Amino acid sequence: MPPATASVSASRRPAEPSLTEMSAAGLRAFFRIAIDWDLSAEEQIILLGSPGRSTYFKWKQSPQTARLGRDTLERLSLLLGIYKALQILLPQPTSADTWIKRPNSAPPFGGRRALDRMLAGNVSDLVAVRQYLDAMRGGWA
Repeated sequence: MPPATASVSASRRPAEPSLTEMSAAGLRAFFRIAIDWDLSAEEQIILLGSPGRSTYFKWKQSPQTARLGRDTLERLSLLLGIYKALQILLPQPTSADTWIKRPNSAPPFGGRRALDRMLAGNVSDLVAVRQYLDAMRGGWA
């Protein structure tokens, strides 16, 4: 009797996505978010960690060929998390999509827009916005 192969294949995990697959998926999502948030090319470049303009346009033209570095992937993860948190907190798409451009008196923003904080250029600024929204979702803020 042959050994049971079903139990072996059932225990295998699906393959991890490749760096190119993660990069492409992250960029496609980011460029859709950029449309929803009405971001300029310059704002998008800063949020992506200030790659060269030619690199940015190459990513935009064909995200499936990009191989992003750790910093850019982290930025994309944070931006996707910010977008998702806003969709949960503000179920009206227009409210969720314009929130980042409205002045905010909460401590992380000091009367400025969340986008201004995010455009400071540091990953820590994206983390601060993400943490604020996560706290709002959890009722901690």
